[in-house]
Amino acid sequence: MHKNKSIIGWAFYDWANSVFASVVIAGFFPVVFKTYWAADLSGSENTFWLGAGNALASLLVVCLAPFLGAVGDKFSLKKPMLLCFMLLGVFSTALLYFAHQGDWILVLMLYIVATVGFMLANVYYDALLVSVSSGEQMDRVSGLGYGVGYLGGGIALGLCVYISQHPETIGYERALDAVLVCFLLVSIWWLVFSLPLALWVREPQPLQDESDAGVIVTTLETFKSVFKDKQVRVFLMAYWIYIDGVDTIIRMAVDYGMAIGFESSDLILALLITQFVGFPAAIIYGYIGSRVGAKKAILAGIGVYGVITYLGYIMTSTTEFYILAVLIGFVQGGVQAMSRSLYARMVPEGQAAKYFGIYNMLGKSAAIVGPMLMGVVALITENHRYSILSILVLFVLGAYFLSRVKEPRVSDSEAQSQ
Repeated sequence: MHKNKSIIGWAFYDWANSVFASVVIAGFFPVVFKTYWAADLSGSENTFWLGAGNALASLLVVCLAPFLGAVGDKFSLKKPMLLCFMLLGVFSTALLYFAHQGDWILVLMLYIVATVGFMLANVYYDALLVSVSSGEQMDRVSGLGYGVGYLGGGIALGLCVYISQHPETIGYERALDAVLVCFLLVSIWWLVFSLPLALWVREPQPLQDESDAGVIVTTLETFKSVFKDKQVRVFLMAYWIYIDGVDTIIRMAVDYGMAIGFESSDLILALLITQFVGFPAAIIYGYIGSRVGAKKAILAGIGVYGVITYLGYIMTSTTEFYILAVLIGFVQGGVQAMSRSLYARMVPEGQAAKYFGIYNMLGKSAAIVGPMLMGVVALITENHRYSILSILVLFVLGAYFLSRVKEPRVSDSEAQSQ
């Protein structure tokens, strides 16, 4: 019973923080940044600075995640540090409500801080997967987390869309004012729904560590250990490449759609479609992964992403954009969830946060390349369609390296609880 409660509490954090990913990163922030806070900038400049902001946030996570992961493991502080970075994200997001037109530099700084808090909290959230599940169960639990996250993010996004279209329901006349209130709503949602994890997930005591090595030395030793293992090394190379494409599409889809002439309302509707398709798809993906293997499930998803990227390059109508939203919903959460559970089975006992620090470091360093690639290509060619097409190479290379990974076979009976 306690184990099930821990799983529910753990999965609920995905419900909590996915509102930031859906409403802020993918939804309203690019729209409000482009049309209000940075309205004086050109379309290409908007794309460049939004890409630069996402890239800088990812760079900060790259620098911090491995060391903070080592701290979390060494002192058994994964849950407390998750909650601290959650609060950093919550309060930075809330402050966006108070920003005025033209304050795009301040807004971009707040967005970067909030995104860093969001991503660093996820280092510890991912690491706690091995505390609440074991063996092949990891595929299903990881998929459950992403599925619940898509549902929560979709409900919150739908609520925010309704508020923005009917501002009078919360006492405002302008849609813009209602949209700004949504940033406050995100903060409250994120904070309140983090409580189940805080109350129900127990972090086990760390394994006996007789070493007096400091965090820096411990982190360097972890790097050596990670990259000495050929299978882990090849998997992380593959992950670094293909997750870049996934994250770039998440972060830049709305900006790309606006750049090629779609209405913001159509783009937000497409995001809602992705969220609600993603809810059952991620959970189903978890069961598929436990049957056929996480590696095969990821490769199938990468193949679909390659098709999505090409279709995004040639699409001309909102109907086509909605079709792409459905396709993304089918594979987005599944690729993320199976990547997490596949890697979790490679992690040595007692080193989850350290290993996931490197995992997130590589994932977010990849997210530096994708948004900047799109931004630079758009700036140089002045053709946004070429910018989305450039992402295709990431999926091809990622699939190639992943195909060379031997998937570890672990039965449910083999516990990896930390």
